[in-house]
Amino acid sequence: MHPSKNVLLIDDEQKQARVLGMLLETRGYDVQTAFTGGEAFRKVSPDCDLILLDLILPDIDGFEICRRLKQNEQLKHIPVIILSAFAVSQDRVKSLYLGADDFLAKPCEHEELFARMEAILRRRNGGVANGEDKIIDELHRILHERAVTPFYQPVYQLQPFELLGFETLTRPVTAGSMKNPEHFFKMALQYGLYPEIELLAWSKAFETISRKHFSGKVFLNCNPYFIESVPFAKVRALMEEYHMNAKDVVLEITEMSAIPNFELFYERLKPYREYGFSFAIDDLGRGYASLESLVEIHPQFVKIDGYIIRDLYRDDLKRSIVEFVSSFCKRHNIAVVAEGIETQRDLDAARNLGLNAGQGYYLCKPQSELSLDVFRGLAQSSKFQPNGNSFNI
Repeated sequence: MHPSKNVLLIDDEQKQARVLGMLLETRGYDVQTAFTGGEAFRKVSPDCDLILLDLILPDIDGFEICRRLKQNEQLKHIPVIILSAFAVSQDRVKSLYLGADDFLAKPCEHEELFARMEAILRRRNGGVANGEDKIIDELHRILHERAVTPFYQPVYQLQPFELLGFETLTRPVTAGSMKNPEHFFKMALQYGLYPEIELLAWSKAFETISRKHFSGKVFLNCNPYFIESVPFAKVRALMEEYHMNAKDVVLEITEMSAIPNFELFYERLKPYREYGFSFAIDDLGRGYASLESLVEIHPQFVKIDGYIIRDLYRDDLKRSIVEFVSSFCKRHNIAVVAEGIETQRDLDAARNLGLNAGQGYYLCKPQSELSLDVFRGLAQSSKFQPNGNSFNI
């Protein structure tokens, strides 16, 4: 991965700026935000790689900021992209005369903005580095050849022990470091191809699922950026193509970066809710998967990260965390899933603490074949059979 690029985003619309900042961070940029011209001049430095500049600010207009930047010997090398809600030709011409490197009308398509940013940075740096070129070419090859393989890992209800559904996972058919699925998706985010890659992953999984006539839950990974950048019409069309029932699908919100504006993000989720999708908070207890997500997204499922589940039986602090989450979720009819169950002790601890479901290598490793008979057969294994009452999901 190439070193992060430093971007200064200058915009007085704070909510919009935070959302754009989040999206830029998913692409590998380090972002600083300024809401006034004065704040911008305090934060800008010669190390900045690019400036995104709104024209309308409360103290100094964008034209004046651009003029000062381009007259400053230490700062004039920094590329400036003007963002303006007023796309009149005079503003565009004036911006370019003052030294701006590009001009976009707001609201703009994020993909176009990212493409223009990368084009400016490539010109500044003398073209794309050879390593980056190879990564981008390989991502495009994977998309063109649909070279991903879906894997399926069962999720079991714990009391009684029976198949609840399965999580779909994706592994690229490639060599080198991108064989690692986590690295593969990070590269897709970095180079602006994540939405297409995720849609491909869903499509390949749906091809198999639609032939199996499965009536349980299907858990799909979903980064917040996917919700932000993919028109819902594309998602609906994909569901209809493979005759998928949204009521069977749980979107796992996998937070690779923080959600800065839950109010706006919640609005983006509305068409998904109305269509029938359920939601899960993934990896609770790790990274940005926070209690704030739990409160604001109103999920039907919470998945507790495997780090918390591991050695749960002998760690009082982990047990206290799980007891708190379980108690909260039970009061609000949210099912709790234990991830990363790797031993009988992990399974027993999850069951004894009243967690509703679980998955992990001890129960079943991800399989390239969607073998529902195998998954159901495993549920009959005597070592998995508990005593207790069923939780109605």
